Amino acid sequence: MTAKLFNLNSLGAMCIAGLCATVAFDAWGQIISPGLGWANLSPEGLAISLLSSLGLPASNFLGFFVHFYVVGLIAYPAGWMFIFKPVWTSFVSDAHLGLASAFYGFSLWVFAIGGVTTFAGLPPFLSFTGITWVALAGHILYGIVLVAVLKFVARPDQSSPAAHHE
Repeated sequence: MTAKLFNLNSLGAMCIAGLCATVAFDAWGQIISPGLGWANLSPEGLAISLLSSLGLPASNFLGFFVHFYVVGLIAYPAGWMFIFKPVWTSFVSDAHLGLASAFYGFSLWVFAIGGVTTFAGLPPFLSFTGITWVALAGHILYGIVLVAVLKFVARPDQSSPAAHHE
């Protein structure tokens, strides 16, 4: 089963879904939310703080790189595909993946805003300021978009002759 998980198609789907989910997260946190007069997310700032706390080089470029590529395209999608979804489906089922995606986003928020912030030397949950709640909505949106895109790219091609003969 492990060989099936680690193939070019699943890794490509992971990156596509991670890209879409990260774009949705950033659009929410950096365009829509501030446009509504709410907090503006700058997740690269958290990445910079984390890098600094680990004694690693920290710059705006590295903050964006960690947020977008390492976390958004690789770590969070891999967490869903290889850890969260298999655990969820073993206890619940595939029938409730919409709920699972929102719960996954909530779990990411707890991890990032509750855990990573503390490890990076910032207050846990950023002292429950406006940014905390914008980040909660953003992480839930990330989870939902991630799973929706993974489901979309995993569906059989409806235009292929094989799809019409099943």
